[in-house]
Amino acid sequence: MMNADNLPTTVLSRKAVVYVRQSTQTQVQVHLESQRRQYDLVDEARRRGFQDVEVIDDDLGRSASGTVARPGFDKLVAGLCAGKVGAVLCFDASRLARNGRDWHHLLELCGLVDARVIDLDGVYNPCRPNDRLLLGMKGSISEFELGVLRSRMLDAARSNADSDEVGHAFQFEAGH
Repeated sequence: MMNADNLPTTVLSRKAVVYVRQSTQTQVQVHLESQRRQYDLVDEARRRGFQDVEVIDDDLGRSASGTVARPGFDKLVAGLCAGKVGAVLCFDASRLARNGRDWHHLLELCGLVDARVIDLDGVYNPCRPNDRLLLGMKGSISEFELGVLRSRMLDAARSNADSDEVGHAFQFEAGH
């Protein structure tokens, strides 16, 4: 990883985008500390030398699983494509996308325009093979975690449905 204090002027001359996202409306309403910490990344961008900092928080309450529209993510991608973004700051890089398609598309765009991905763990340059590998692993782990969560929820739903069927069958037999 590149030393965070040595961001090139070509990166610093563009804007930093702080991407704020929480997966559900419940998280948006209940996890206010998480929101606050994400918004605090504006100060981190300025500390690193960015003059122009934009917050994109259009995706609060939207999953990054790839199954719902994310206008904020689309805005981020458009800014990258236009070459206006020097860095994307997020609480955890893996939270940018929880599906491989969006994740690798974002990394490819960052690499094409020489933009950095910055999270609490460090500064990543997708043009550098080691940083790209680490970001790829973070994205794969995030996608795997989402798959595990989905599987657990489906198993729990099936288990509840099976329990309800057994309970209904018992009530029916007991009534006759």
